[in-house]
Amino acid sequence: MTSGKMKPARVVIISAFWALVMAALAGCSFQDEEKIWEISGGIFGTTYHINVVLPEDEARLQTLADGIETALNDVDASMSTWKTDSELSELNRKQDQSRWTPLSPALFEVIQRAQEISALTDGAFDVTIGPVVNLWGFGPEARLEKAPSEQELAARMAATGWEKLELDEQRQAIRSQQPQYIDLSGIAKGYGVDVVARYLDSEGVQAYLVEIGGEVRTLGRKPGGDAWRLAVEEPTEDARQVNKVVALSGQAMATSGDYRNYYESQGQRYSHTINPDTGKPISHKLASVTVLADDCMTADALATAFNVMGYERAASLATRENIPAYFIVRGDNGFETHQTPAFSSYVVQ
Repeated sequence: MTSGKMKPARVVIISAFWALVMAALAGCSFQDEEKIWEISGGIFGTTYHINVVLPEDEARLQTLADGIETALNDVDASMSTWKTDSELSELNRKQDQSRWTPLSPALFEVIQRAQEISALTDGAFDVTIGPVVNLWGFGPEARLEKAPSEQELAARMAATGWEKLELDEQRQAIRSQQPQYIDLSGIAKGYGVDVVARYLDSEGVQAYLVEIGGEVRTLGRKPGGDAWRLAVEEPTEDARQVNKVVALSGQAMATSGDYRNYYESQGQRYSHTINPDTGKPISHKLASVTVLADDCMTADALATAFNVMGYERAASLATRENIPAYFIVRGDNGFETHQTPAFSSYVVQ
């Protein structure tokens, strides 16, 4: 997660013309007709776009925009590894982590869920891999001029391991006999989506689509009764194209791939996704995986883990656990697509 330079949240109307038509057909006043409004801004080094279905009420919309911005800044202040004064950064700086350290409810919740995903995926998701991520140039440390040596990699790998973290749910605390550097970039953005969804729930908003940097959560339906339609992107670098369309109403969606965040050094391409087993960037043929779940932090973490695992292992686990997942694999003649049975019912195109 990055702090970035924040853009103030703004509110815009999405479908005023359609709302006017519907209001006329329904014989009701324009002020009472629900429309889709967008609240947008910047957070975590990316952007957010939240669509809410509400009657026109400028004061309420501005209150929602302010509340969303505050909620997301609180997540960033807790979980960013780019902010030196964040709660997580302070935890990572502790030289002695063998004593129980109390955590905020939010940070404890995210780390606890991360550990559950780690256990489910046999360590393919590992929040302690941060030192290795940094070594490869994808964290707060400087970008590398060349790949790290095997000795450098071994030294960083020795300091990782999700099993080394201990959590005490009653105390809401954490400890580790060996100091750990925790990186929540594979789950915290999804959690940010969930935080916004919870806030909108508390404000009585009954239909919304929350999107932060491509991670999404939905509730209810659009005016007219249609579900929210979302595109799964073709994993190409030079142009944005739609590969598949799904209809969601009450689900979250996250996608992980190696086609956006990478760099090249000395003719070699390095993905930002690091395999915790090897400490090296992934190099298999799985280009993109999309996961649906009830909450976005689960979808986010599972998508990251599945991307690490590769198609065969991930598809086997997702099918066994009845997880809706969609895989785009590089084949000899272009992309091949595969989906689990649980994913099929959401596909509309």
